[in-house]
Amino acid sequence: MQNRLITIVGPTASGKTSFAVRLAHLLEAEIISADSRQIYRGMDIGTGKDLSEYRVGDKAIPYHMIDIRDAGEKYTLFDYQHDFHAVLQRIQSRNKRAILCGGTGLYVESVLKGYHLPDVPINAELRKSLEGKSLQELAEILQSYRKLHNTTDIDTEQRAIRAIEIASYQANQSVSETSFPPLKSCVLGLMIDRDLRRAKITRRLKARLQEGMIEEVKGLLEAGISADDLIYYGLEYKYVTLHVIGELSFEAMYTKLEIAIHQFAKRQMTWFRGMERRGIPIHWIDASLPEDQKIEAALSYLNR
Repeated sequence: MQNRLITIVGPTASGKTSFAVRLAHLLEAEIISADSRQIYRGMDIGTGKDLSEYRVGDKAIPYHMIDIRDAGEKYTLFDYQHDFHAVLQRIQSRNKRAILCGGTGLYVESVLKGYHLPDVPINAELRKSLEGKSLQELAEILQSYRKLHNTTDIDTEQRAIRAIEIASYQANQSVSETSFPPLKSCVLGLMIDRDLRRAKITRRLKARLQEGMIEEVKGLLEAGISADDLIYYGLEYKYVTLHVIGELSFEAMYTKLEIAIHQFAKRQMTWFRGMERRGIPIHWIDASLPEDQKIEAALSYLNR
């Protein structure tokens, strides 16, 4: 039980990082990020890395799976599984406890349930040809390869494109698979009231723009990252890039981005509810509680 993985999930703006840091400090644990965009170097403000949060007093809390790839690189779920298990093994070899923390539900579920994923390389040419297609068009292309047994492959354009990439590869050659075991974990979820969540998202968006999110995107473009690559990452990078390259006014960018983040938070909660239906119990804690009460609730679940 002392080595069992702890997992913390919740929608954006629910306070996952600060909660995980406090719990890690108390348990002398290390944090593994489950955020699909915080893996990229240079994408700091838009992804909300807030690396200064990984401290309690004068003690730094070790974190992993942040700043491990250059912006512009493609990173797959297959890559995440491999990197996660390598990190987890290193943490456990030091007799430390690991806390998996993040809002990318697919990353979390893939390691907890031990998804068997094919070792399929990126096909840049195919991805380029699929850019700009609607979700319905992508679903029809995927159906031309195989029947759709679930809708998780076509939740978003990115997932649909990756599913087509895999199906195309499988149609032309044999595919090797790497198997990882399912992991037992106490999963803690931060539940935040919808209106409070929306207010926090709006405040945070304004703060990030004031902190230099537009300048960050300009710097990435000047460093040679293509606009298409930044748009591919979605949310802040999609809409701010469209503003920087002159396709959206500041007002249109702000309005569309705010709506998109609210919709993203709703999709996150839908995914976590789906995880529960798929057999992963989540112990929900009220995110508005004082930090000490949240920690007390977490310890109660961990000690059961």
